[in-house]
Amino acid sequence: MSIRPAILALAFSVSSSAFAQAAAENQVVGTWRMVSATIDPGGKNIAAYGEKPNGLLVFTPDMHFVEVLTDADVPRFASDARGEGTDDENRIAMSRSIGFFGTYTVDENGEFSGNRVEGATFPNWIGSVRTRDDLTLVVQGDRMTERFRRPEGTEIKIEWRRVE
Repeated sequence: MSIRPAILALAFSVSSSAFAQAAAENQVVGTWRMVSATIDPGGKNIAAYGEKPNGLLVFTPDMHFVEVLTDADVPRFASDARGEGTDDENRIAMSRSIGFFGTYTVDENGEFSGNRVEGATFPNWIGSVRTRDDLTLVVQGDRMTERFRRPEGTEIKIEWRRVE
């Protein structure tokens, strides 16, 4: 009688292993460095984060992400204190950077299928859910292209390189 539970456990183990092998590998998991970013209002391709875009996008195996995008040329605050910037310093820093984090999903092919923002430096994004209708991430080797369409139709395109 003790053989039967062992056979069932072995069968479950084999079928679970076969399922894991059949499921596609998560294509986006890992760390990505921003190579370029453009925004396309009305057919113009403008550098979204200046001439020196600086950013990281990290996808964890447990389906969390964090994305931080900055313009490396944003001037330093004269006060050298984060909470004591002038109105102009704060406006420039806010308009040329963003950080957000949350959870993400992939489909049965291991391709990015959406995310949910849990926290952001732009509070209006908190709680937002994006699907492939709003946001696409396409991986080709060690490169990834992100396309995001704002509600009014402006498209942002970011090129990423996988960090080794």
